[in-house]
Amino acid sequence: MWLADVFFYLFAVLAVASGAMVIMAKNPVHAVLFLILAFFNAAGLFVLLGAEFLAMLLVIVYVGAVAVLFLFVVMMLDVDFAELRAGFIKNAPLGLLIAGIVLAELIMVLGFRLVKPTTLAKATVPISTVAGIDNTTALGRVIYTQYAYYFEAAGLILFVAMIGAIVLTLRHKEGVRRQSIAAQVARNPKTAMEVVKVPSGGFTVPDKVVDNKPKEKVGA
Repeated sequence: MWLADVFFYLFAVLAVASGAMVIMAKNPVHAVLFLILAFFNAAGLFVLLGAEFLAMLLVIVYVGAVAVLFLFVVMMLDVDFAELRAGFIKNAPLGLLIAGIVLAELIMVLGFRLVKPTTLAKATVPISTVAGIDNTTALGRVIYTQYAYYFEAAGLILFVAMIGAIVLTLRHKEGVRRQSIAAQVARNPKTAMEVVKVPSGGFTVPDKVVDNKPKEKVGA
């Protein structure tokens, strides 16, 4: 039992320390890396609690997709972080207000536990303990049977939101040559080539090459 306690305190200390470094790191790339470390330690805490599905979800979804996406966005975009830090003082009152609200909520939760410590002890018994199956199987049975329609509706909403984000951020630049598959398939000998009669003593430049200018006779 002592080994589980050691790992709990190890994961907890590393999670808190990496979370603090996320907001204290000056380099945004380092902040994202500390965020990934915090996710891994939180996944370790979920494994100790017997919630292996949440641990796997945290690593695969948040570390493998969200955090890596943040890392690539920060590394690829040319963000002026000096300009962002310049507005820190301006937004400091709002940040202090939010921090005060969060601190008040934490104090209320801690005070509730101190006033009624037996309330939290009456937690609902996990489904896996009653049925004798693991958490992943129990969640799968509940999600895909009792809450199947809600699960599909949530997926449809996220799909529509993804399409909307792509449509809103899509911008077509003028003057950029793009490939048109329909125009390529519809080509025929009349549109694919142009037969030009070249007079003796010179050659003629096609109109399309010189931007609709009259044909020029070049040569001796």
